[in-house]
Amino acid sequence: MCKMMKKITLTLIIVLSITFNTVAQDKIFTMEEAVFGYHLRPESKYFAWQGNSNSYTYTEGKNLISEDANGVKKTLITVDEFNAVTGSGLNNFPWYSWMDENTLKINHQGKEYRVDIPSKTLKTTVSLPEGVENLTYSAAGKFYAYTVDNNLFYMNEQGDKFAVTDDKDKNIVNGQTVSREEFGINGGIFWSPDGKKLAFYRKDESRVETFPLLDITTRTGSAREIKYPMAGMKSEQIALGVYDIATKQTRFLEVTDFDHDRYLTNITWSPLSDVIYIQVLNRGQDHLRLNKYDASTGKFIATLFEEKSDTYIEPQYTLRFLDEKGEQFIFTTNNRDGYYNLYLHSASDGKLIKRLTPVAADVKFVAVDKAAKNLYYLSAEVSPVEEHLFQTNIKTGKSTRLTSDEGWHNVSISNDCSLFIDSYSSLNVPRIIEIVNTGKKGKRRIFEAKNPLEQYATGEITLGTVKSDDGYDLYYRLIKPVGFDSTRKYPVIVYVYGGPHSQLVQNNWSASAGLWEMYMAQRGYAVFVMDNHGTSNRGRDFENAIHRQCGQREMQDQIKGAELLKSKSWVDADRIGVYGWSYGGFMTVSLITNYPEIYKVAVAGGPVIDWKWYEVMYGERYMDTPDENPDGYSKTSLINKAKDLKGKLLICHGLIDPVVVIEHSLSFVRECIKNGVQVDYFPYPLAEHNVGGKDRIHLKQKITDYFEDYLK
Repeated sequence: MCKMMKKITLTLIIVLSITFNTVAQDKIFTMEEAVFGYHLRPESKYFAWQGNSNSYTYTEGKNLISEDANGVKKTLITVDEFNAVTGSGLNNFPWYSWMDENTLKINHQGKEYRVDIPSKTLKTTVSLPEGVENLTYSAAGKFYAYTVDNNLFYMNEQGDKFAVTDDKDKNIVNGQTVSREEFGINGGIFWSPDGKKLAFYRKDESRVETFPLLDITTRTGSAREIKYPMAGMKSEQIALGVYDIATKQTRFLEVTDFDHDRYLTNITWSPLSDVIYIQVLNRGQDHLRLNKYDASTGKFIATLFEEKSDTYIEPQYTLRFLDEKGEQFIFTTNNRDGYYNLYLHSASDGKLIKRLTPVAADVKFVAVDKAAKNLYYLSAEVSPVEEHLFQTNIKTGKSTRLTSDEGWHNVSISNDCSLFIDSYSSLNVPRIIEIVNTGKKGKRRIFEAKNPLEQYATGEITLGTVKSDDGYDLYYRLIKPVGFDSTRKYPVIVYVYGGPHSQLVQNNWSASAGLWEMYMAQRGYAVFVMDNHGTSNRGRDFENAIHRQCGQREMQDQIKGAELLKSKSWVDADRIGVYGWSYGGFMTVSLITNYPEIYKVAVAGGPVIDWKWYEVMYGERYMDTPDENPDGYSKTSLINKAKDLKGKLLICHGLIDPVVVIEHSLSFVRECIKNGVQVDYFPYPLAEHNVGGKDRIHLKQKITDYFEDYLK
């Protein structure tokens, strides 16, 4: 880290170590509020750019308002006018979007209404198919694609339906997400820009073993089997088909790289709809090829470049083209210079033209202006716990920071990139939304939220850092008990997740603290959360430190946090508990079994117990296969640690969890029984991985009671 960044970070920590709110507060959360207190979150407001214009829209009462950058506003349409035009019977405006500057689109009760705003007339009403999934629209072709069971269909706006696939074998799945939504995959349908072709994933799961989930809602109970490829076992096989609307024919791209267990990720159409780019990753996830295919014939054209790693490669982002010609594209990777940065390549031969964001921080692409002059990106270069928008000149490389206020910024940029809507918060700022000009100084505030907790008793929240063994700043948040008295001794609950793709500590409203954490502070607990190695937004080396040994590096970091807590005179070192879910459940059981002298009480939800029972895509990325890494699997297995459990441990698990299957927790319980070790266990019979609905109130009360009984 450069000296300037160190100085900025130090200043940030000093500034953030401040009191959360000190006005008179006395109300106490109910458990329902602690779980579902959406009204206790800072209010927000939905602003949408009006098509490609520089006006933005929002609702005000029963009116839809348009406002330009200078603050001149007008009412576009009222709910009553919309109902008169469509016959829809709305009480208020639901979520809406713009098809263009004049055409408003609203989906309501299975119908899609498109209204011409200047004339206040109905353009069309589309009846959407019932019971379909993965609905995807092509504005260019005016077609909808969707799936029913394992097959793919499309329909025109007149309601005529056409089948793309007709697979009777349920092991063959079309048009759905693949690879368990890893590698940035979040869908399985990809319309070409011109709307004339439809690319889709085809997944063959015939080799994948099934896992039974117990359904107790039937008279005698039944098993709902899911396909679950475990680490080291046979996995799904993926292909990419391209369906031509005109010929009604499908061609599958000729992908021959690696073996059939390869991953096809980040599918990208060229702007001219003639070429498809695929980031092809081997099963070992350490070798990636960016391949180019002819969309009409399916023929392989070229491998533009390759990337290799000693640990793993995790492609997360599609290509972004510099302009509509498609001659140059932006590629995002953290495998070259240690951070997720943006690189400009030639689309013809893949040649690297330049690194667009030469910063020692993770960045995210936002936009390129129409002239291909300026690039806009979000970055952690100010601080790992803040996110800011930057503009960089593609030719000169000169960068300008566009968001000045401290905190975490979410932005929506206008079509011509001259304006952006900036929604941000920080530790003591609930939410501010501003309209900002990218080329000139000046901004205008269009929304400011009040403190939703001003009447509630809240503990002091601070942000800070501790040093890891290898010199990294580990960011934490600490909530002190309500009514804090420095002469007293308090119990502490450490909430942990600690796994990849997570960042629990950010400089946003209340430092991302959950209401249940504040609820426990009201009950006399301090609550501590820290992001360890392996978590996001800190660069490749920080994340990859967990490779082949999940939990080991993370525990070392968490112990640094525990040492910080124990150094405080008001912390009762004999009353430190830990709680986490999923990867956090794995961390929780790891900590209480490896460090019984520190952690006395623990609650683990849906915990990974042994990585050999976790799925291929995620598990093999971080642990390789059991055959390749037997020592790592043995060392990290919590089956081997059951005999070492000395404190009080409660495990909660959804009985039909399809993410961390029940085999994990039940196997740990069995091992405890074999070793004569007592453990508490509570299943949620109808819950999946995240216990929701009213069950969640029960869960949080169960967790609270456990700490009240054994930690307080």
